[in-house]
Amino acid sequence: MKITFYGHASLGIEVGGKNIIVDPYISANEQAKHININELKADYVLITHAHGDHILDVDAIVQNTGATIVSNAEIAGYYEKKGYKVHPMNHGGSWNFDFGKVKYVVAHHSSSFPDGTYGGNQGGFVIEGEHKNIYIAGDTALTYDMKLIPLRTKLDLAILPIGSNFTMDVEDAIIASDFLECDKVLGYHYDTFGYIKINHEEAKKKFYDKDKDLMLLEIGKSLEL
Repeated sequence: MKITFYGHASLGIEVGGKNIIVDPYISANEQAKHININELKADYVLITHAHGDHILDVDAIVQNTGATIVSNAEIAGYYEKKGYKVHPMNHGGSWNFDFGKVKYVVAHHSSSFPDGTYGGNQGGFVIEGEHKNIYIAGDTALTYDMKLIPLRTKLDLAILPIGSNFTMDVEDAIIASDFLECDKVLGYHYDTFGYIKINHEEAKKKFYDKDKDLMLLEIGKSLEL
């Protein structure tokens, strides 16, 4: 499993011979100017919630690739009306896709489209594929529901927001990693704009002091599990 960071909360995942894009907000991100969304491969687009900084490039990517959108029922319905292929889900549900198993899990945030359309209940994803398991938290506060995830799935990586103001901060992400029983964390949802700028070295040290590993990838860089 290969995971690429495209800035903000945008990810690329290569697993089971398929390409997945998560929450694409790339073309308007000044820090991701070197990423050409027209060159991205996608069999699936996973969407955690409907905010503009998570769905900006969905239309362009799906129109270019024919990818299937996977999200909650309301978001899936919104895009199905546009003629796109969708797979609707909701909290607690899981599905065996051709690249692995996906479960849609609870997140505490908000969710509405830029045009005001209701975006359903925000969520995160647990993906099990190629004998590796990851958790993509989406935008969320620290929540006790995270304790439920390791009861079913032993995680190899947790992808957590760390920018504060709109989501968890670094300190809460450390607690989240305890709840998740996963000490290997990829941070995201930070630095994109003023409200969520962080001190990278300070963040890494806070994790290190708790015997945990916080990875902050450069935009366009990848890690392999």
